Amino acid sequence: MPNKFKAYLALTKPRVIELLLITTLPTMILAQRGLPDFWLVIATLVGGALSAGAANSFNCYIDTDIDKIMGRTKNRPLVTGELTGRQALVFSWILTVVSVAWLGFLVNWLASLISLAALLFYVLVYTMVLKRRTPQNIVWGGAAGAAPVLIGWAAVTGEVSPAAWVLFLIIFLWTPPHYWPLSVKYKDDYAAAGVPMLPVVRSTKTVVQQILIYAWAVGASTLLLIPMGAMGWIYTLTALIGSAWFVFAAYKLYKEGQIGELKKPMNLFHLSNLYLTALFVAVALDPLVYLAI
Repeated sequence: MPNKFKAYLALTKPRVIELLLITTLPTMILAQRGLPDFWLVIATLVGGALSAGAANSFNCYIDTDIDKIMGRTKNRPLVTGELTGRQALVFSWILTVVSVAWLGFLVNWLASLISLAALLFYVLVYTMVLKRRTPQNIVWGGAAGAAPVLIGWAAVTGEVSPAAWVLFLIIFLWTPPHYWPLSVKYKDDYAAAGVPMLPVVRSTKTVVQQILIYAWAVGASTLLLIPMGAMGWIYTLTALIGSAWFVFAAYKLYKEGQIGELKKPMNLFHLSNLYLTALFVAVALDPLVYLAI
């Protein structure tokens, strides 16, 4: 039983869910301009985790053929046989239904509908269409990963304001320069699986150029939140310093890519996680410090 539980948990990709929840709580604090109701926060985070887990489980089910080929995914439960396709599919549907009902009844129906829309987009549009057909897969697939900020905002306010859409834009633009370095490292795996990730179908020079362009774009988008979200000095300094750091790291990768193959592309991948985390910690701290003053 413990092994079976671990297999079902692995199907949901917990580390991916972790990143999604990191953006949800700060968004709720900003929307509230203080600490939201504790039980609302718990209900939103649990519902969001269930929805993301459902989307990731469907993804594992649909991508089993790809996961068998790629070294990075060869230990997923559907590849190893720990779970059958039927078990994974039933589990995915149960999580979907529970997440929709959970968010609808315990949070509000707008948050529930946004969550369902993100799930359907990730499964039907990204996983089943974009991923296997276009190198722009990650660009548009980022919309699903950006949805938690809309869910968090809707959970607190019952609506989605312009500031929430700016937060959405930040994550949407952050996703390509975050994921493409990972795609560079596993380029051979993606090529073998027939997945047209950008590093597979374009030259290294093009990849690093696109990474740099998106790094600049996400940096610029973080500044939009200052007027739109009425942000203070904590967020402003974090956005300026963090974005400069991120763009500089992307520029170093760009320079390296102009003269040859990338030696340590994962450095930017890990840095991008730190950058986004720091930015959203600042999103949470900014209104709380203002409230304390």
